[in-house]
Amino acid sequence: MKNIKLHFYFIMIAMIFSAISCKKLVEKPISFVQPSDFYTTPSQIEATFAASMNKVWDYWGGYGYGMGNFIDDDQYGGGDLVIGNNHASDLWSAHYGAIANLNSAIRAMKRGSLGSSVSQEEFDQLMGQAKFIRAYNYFMLVRMFGDLPLITEDSEDPAITKMTRSPIADVYALIVSDFTEAAKKIPRKWDDFPGRPTSGAAKGLLAKAYLTMATYPLNDASNYAKAADYANQVIQEGDYSLVPDINNVFSVATKYGPEMMWSLNSNYADINTDPQIYRPGILDGWGDQSIQPEWEQQYPQTPRKAAYLLTDVNGVHYTAWDEGRPYIKKFMYDSQDDYDNYSSVMNMPVIRFADVLLIYAEAANMAAGAPTQAAVDAVNQVIDRANGYANIAAHPKLTTAMSKEDFDAAVIEERNQELCFEFDRWFDLIRKHILKEKSIPDIQQNFSVDDYLFPIPDNDVELGGLKQNPGY
Repeated sequence: MKNIKLHFYFIMIAMIFSAISCKKLVEKPISFVQPSDFYTTPSQIEATFAASMNKVWDYWGGYGYGMGNFIDDDQYGGGDLVIGNNHASDLWSAHYGAIANLNSAIRAMKRGSLGSSVSQEEFDQLMGQAKFIRAYNYFMLVRMFGDLPLITEDSEDPAITKMTRSPIADVYALIVSDFTEAAKKIPRKWDDFPGRPTSGAAKGLLAKAYLTMATYPLNDASNYAKAADYANQVIQEGDYSLVPDINNVFSVATKYGPEMMWSLNSNYADINTDPQIYRPGILDGWGDQSIQPEWEQQYPQTPRKAAYLLTDVNGVHYTAWDEGRPYIKKFMYDSQDDYDNYSSVMNMPVIRFADVLLIYAEAANMAAGAPTQAAVDAVNQVIDRANGYANIAAHPKLTTAMSKEDFDAAVIEERNQELCFEFDRWFDLIRKHILKEKSIPDIQQNFSVDDYLFPIPDNDVELGGLKQNPGY
């Protein structure tokens, strides 16, 4: 695979030239850090974690500006369901670059690179974080591309070994193994280290992985009970809760809790992509990320809609704006000073407690064959907050009197509204196999069953020998 192999080739070339340069400039180099000398301290391992995450959450890169890869859902404005070759190839490269870094750290730790310098507890925490982040990367990849080259710390060097695609089930086996190990080895909370993965986040993502395995394409219904169990563990442990006021869910003050379980993190030393991308011209923005008007028009009039969607400014409706589309308000919480300085410290949620409640509601209903009271209570927490703790006829609470099918559809719609623009909707449309059904009518004629998978990047097909997904 060219993208992955090039990473290794460049490192080797850089090391050769570095060695030559040192020889020319200094007869007896004082020191030279080789790969075998790295990963010998916790700080070096943690630096690898940061470097891995920087590949997927970068300034104008990865998910920092990755919305266009998911524009063909029914939420983002401008999608047309015409998915061409190399679509999302940037995310493929980012995730595999992160995995390569993580595998190196995991391999070194397993070989004893840390020696006796750390306690068993600290070693376990480092290994747990490495496995957590690797599982996250593979979870994103497998839902986008299907069968994958499954590269671990025990794999032969991909720079000199022809890689093949492993079945989806094998990829999920690694994801489950890594998240399970992480849940056992990393703490429930970190003192003085906000933003690090926790055991609760690992369990929440395990629940999400099992829920996905219960649906398309694996369709193994036995995983509903496992998803419900892990989500319920998070709920019962009580480490997370919903932010009571819907207007504060995405504030700077709550970016590390109590609802945000794990996020792609930004700070002033490593800022997010310019916040102007989320605002329309009427707010001096660049108008990059708009909302599909048809989707906005179906969103019930609730306090949540006013908190998450921007539909008017000072009484001027979006139909009178230059763009003619609504915008994403939930990511507009940067201060005016930060906005003026193009310095966003916004986080992008990967797993929120609201997501866990909805995972539990969906999984418990499907496992039991009917909505249980606990499932109803879970989803109604999200609905109640969305409604400002009032009864809104257009957005009613759910009940145990509903059928399994009606309850399931209502929970998926709740996910649609609550988790909008957090890179969740596309994956829900795929796993529930409702991409065509939910597509904007104007573009349904472009739908193909091949759209349920993104294409393998051309370079990896042509030079790496990987089989392309159907339709590309």
